Amino acid sequence: MHRGSKLLGSLLLGFALMLPLATVGCAHHYYYTPQEDVYYNQWVVENHRDAHVDYQHLSKEDQKRYWDWRHSHHDHDKDHDQNHQ
Repeated sequence: MHRGSKLLGSLLLGFALMLPLATVGCAHHYYYTPQEDVYYNQWVVENHRDAHVDYQHLSKEDQKRYWDWRHSHHDHDKDHDQNHQ
């Protein structure tokens, strides 16, 4: 029985150590707010996107492209970004 509890303890410890690795991909969440419209409209123009497509209707890939652009853009508002991560 001692061997079984030792194995269970090792499995639980391994799980506890792996859990943070499993959640790393979910660490950053960006929220689109009405204040973001100015930047979104600029992204639409610069990237030749359909101006009639709202951010909420973009594919997940295009939403990621937008945020990648947004965070690499020189005149973005750092306070805004910090409040929305």
